[in-house]
Amino acid sequence: MPWLSLAILFPIVCALGIPLLPEGNKVVRWYGLGASLITFLITAAGYVKGYDPAIEGLQMAERISWVPQLGLTWSVGADGLSMPLILLTSFITSLAALAAWPVTFKPKLFYFLLLIMNGGQIMVFAVQDLILFFLSWELELVPVYLMISIWGGKNRQYAATKFIIYTAGSSLFILLAGLAMGFWTGHANFEYTYLMEQGFPKNFQLWCYAAFLIAFGVKLPIVPFHTWLPDAHGEATAPVHMLLAGILLKMGGYALLRFNCQLLPDAHAVFAPFLIVLGAVNIIYAALTSFAQRNLKKKIAYSSISHMGFVLIGIGSFSALGTSGAMLQMVSHGLIGASLFFLVGATYDRTHTLQLDEMGGVGQNMKVMFALWTMCSMASLALPGMSGFVSELMVFAGFATDTVYSLSFRVVMCGVAAIGVILTPIYLLSMLREIFYGKPNAELVSHTNLVDAEPREIYVVTALLIPIIAIGLYPRIMSDTYKSSIDALVARDRAALVRPQIVHTFTPPTV
Repeated sequence: MPWLSLAILFPIVCALGIPLLPEGNKVVRWYGLGASLITFLITAAGYVKGYDPAIEGLQMAERISWVPQLGLTWSVGADGLSMPLILLTSFITSLAALAAWPVTFKPKLFYFLLLIMNGGQIMVFAVQDLILFFLSWELELVPVYLMISIWGGKNRQYAATKFIIYTAGSSLFILLAGLAMGFWTGHANFEYTYLMEQGFPKNFQLWCYAAFLIAFGVKLPIVPFHTWLPDAHGEATAPVHMLLAGILLKMGGYALLRFNCQLLPDAHAVFAPFLIVLGAVNIIYAALTSFAQRNLKKKIAYSSISHMGFVLIGIGSFSALGTSGAMLQMVSHGLIGASLFFLVGATYDRTHTLQLDEMGGVGQNMKVMFALWTMCSMASLALPGMSGFVSELMVFAGFATDTVYSLSFRVVMCGVAAIGVILTPIYLLSMLREIFYGKPNAELVSHTNLVDAEPREIYVVTALLIPIIAIGLYPRIMSDTYKSSIDALVARDRAALVRPQIVHTFTPPTV
């Protein structure tokens, strides 16, 4: 059964059928939700029927010659780096379809874009050909741009334009590096398995690594390429928030693992310490900036940037524990980020403001909403028993015990990252206090209907909290799906450390 091709093509084909639907919001809503749920069931069935976590290599592989003259093939497959994110994509998108229930302006177009984006994002994680990866990477940019520019806030055109300039512009580096790698041997071949076997010279790897780092650093995002994200989140609607925070950012982390670590191990041995520093900067800078934000959406957006810093530190470590923590952090933050941004949208629908100064005391009228906010915030600040605690602890422990780096370097980087960890509960708990506690804003209460959470909203958040808590209590539910692939990836990168041509110029290794 071609599970992956079916998961990619099914939502796209369903999207093409939307113009044929009769007019009316109700029909479109149920059609979009049904298509998204079936896509999730397809990916889940593929995982159960065709995926073995114990195997480190490619599984569920499908290969069809596409344009042989250019070396292009329809090549898809899944391993431990991609399978968890394929499941995450289809799961978050199905909940985003439910979150889009209040959309009344051009619902056909909205769900059309949602389903196209669903297929494009699954394709990003499933394809095993660099040119196909580039095409799918570009495909998902268009729906996000249109969703922000059509359904966003008053500054939506600025935010959407900034998003497309940053992300589409940086994608050129993927194309240039990909073409250089594919044509290196003189005949075109862009499949990952083929590229892994090529002994690219170290200098060539360094140039390709730098190009990929810029492109993926924009999407992750890495400071200073992050400025598009707060603006995009500041204008987006709740379902678009969920897709941005839950899936889009994870594409950058996945690509760093797939290309920078797996295909360019010699260059990764040189750049890895730099990733550690960038990760620590991400954590502390974004945490401080989030602390200072008065706009609710931007506060959560900077919190996301801070959490992505742990992914960088985990990727930069040469330990299986740290890299596994980075993978778990991507899945964990995908769930937590989606839940928080959904709640931001639900709160805005009631208060009609994003300014913390204009809120206050709304918890008296919205007790269930307050409870949902509290649980999701606890997950974000890495409370023990939640997935965020396990992932961040794995990253810290993996890097701290990684003897590749000097003791002084590990102490300094862990100390800087720890400051960001301490700041996280401060700004999240202060945010809860400003929104829900204190004396109610008389003007806000008199002009808005502060109704409590609806059953649909409770269902969406609960569906996200269940895996968050499950992973927090028993991480092997997720970690076993990628353990074999991560172990093989780390072994490949550590082998590059002992090759004689590798010289650490950033920090002296101890081995």
